[in-house]
Amino acid sequence: MERTSHELDHRIVGDDMQCVEITLDPQETVLAEAGAFMMMDEGIEMKTIFGDGNGQEQGFLTKLMGAGKRVLTGESLFMTTYTNHSQERKTVWFAAAYPGKIIPLDLRDYGQRLICQKDSFLCAAKGVSIGIAFQKKIGAGLFGGEGFIMQKLEGDGQVYVHAGGTTIQKDLKPGETLRVDTGCLVAMTSNVDYDIQFIGGIKNTLFGGEGLFFASLRGPGHVWIQSLPFSRLADNIISASPKAGGSRKGEGSILGGLGGLLDGN
Repeated sequence: MERTSHELDHRIVGDDMQCVEITLDPQETVLAEAGAFMMMDEGIEMKTIFGDGNGQEQGFLTKLMGAGKRVLTGESLFMTTYTNHSQERKTVWFAAAYPGKIIPLDLRDYGQRLICQKDSFLCAAKGVSIGIAFQKKIGAGLFGGEGFIMQKLEGDGQVYVHAGGTTIQKDLKPGETLRVDTGCLVAMTSNVDYDIQFIGGIKNTLFGGEGLFFASLRGPGHVWIQSLPFSRLADNIISASPKAGGSRKGEGSILGGLGGLLDGN
């Protein structure tokens, strides 16, 4: 079946600090999150748009609702499109803000819908709609954190999501359950049943160090898991900073002392 979305060619470059090269035919467009842009050829026009990014003609109220949904997920109110207005094929590059892998996915292979973590979406072909997916379970609503309001990618185009650290994929059989740290969930197919569960146990609650809740994923469906959520990376960096009570012991005694002097400590 012919696509309604623009069809993109891509090349993933790098190992642990990846970027993606998108090749656009004349008049093709890719849309991306604010801050994902890396570089582009001459002849490509960058434009800020207001709405859910699917490229269809919409009234102002519809665009406002689409943008409002994105704000709920913690993303920018606006998105950016990159259109090739030249007569030759041109390239535009995107990169994620932290180490990990870029995963190219064709929505046609997943029932034209994927649910993903709010900060994992990187870019997509014009025609893909980026909205939000509310989980129906009350546990997810009250305690999900990263999990309650997730992004919903719909359409028949290609999307590119980013996972921190190493990526693990699992096919869940009907009724099979997987328990995951809420921040480690990158994406899942829309047929996966998802809820938040309390870890339980006074020692787990007080001393476990893993938070009070985890995500319970029940098959059938396909899930993508990341080993290094950005929130975990950020927490470790903040806790190791001198201003947060961390130290420079790992840098050696001489460098540590010089570093302290240069910082004014």
